[in-house]
Amino acid sequence: MTTIVRLVRHGRAAAGWNVDPDPDLDELGREQSEKVAGELMAIGAFSIVASPLRRCRSTAAYYADRVALPVVVEPAVAEIPSPEGIEMADRVDWLRGAMQGTWADLGQRYTSYRDATVDYVKGCHSDTVIFSHFIAINAVIGACIGDDRLVIRSLDNCSITTVAIEAGRLRLVEGGSEADTLIR
Repeated sequence: MTTIVRLVRHGRAAAGWNVDPDPDLDELGREQSEKVAGELMAIGAFSIVASPLRRCRSTAAYYADRVALPVVVEPAVAEIPSPEGIEMADRVDWLRGAMQGTWADLGQRYTSYRDATVDYVKGCHSDTVIFSHFIAINAVIGACIGDDRLVIRSLDNCSITTVAIEAGRLRLVEGGSEADTLIR
């Protein structure tokens, strides 16, 4: 049996990563979320999972309202954690540097984060839509194709990446649309 998981990057956030640790969506992000909800509706109704962060929960709500299904909040699909003790203003520089390398370069804390994200997706037993983050979705893509880089695709806001789970293995079906991603 094949399980299909669609990974949706959240709509555009109202604030940058170095300004607010948990921003909601801005106006464009709300428009993107409405549009992706329509695209998902054309495919069908699926179990819904979202990162605990507001931008993902808000993006998921547009689809959940249309299909009248609950959103399960799951920490395993949350944003990559910042290094402990880093100042808010330094988060963007850290992330930009990290995005140039591999999971192995970042060490145990980050390979554990990646593995938890991938394991959660692999454990989905029904067709599911997961509203998550740029790096988390790239971690799943990397697991599908055997690539250890943090960034494999420059996923646009509200892009849909589709993976299949077959006999406990992940297979990339379709990568989400790409855009120049501004890390702010």
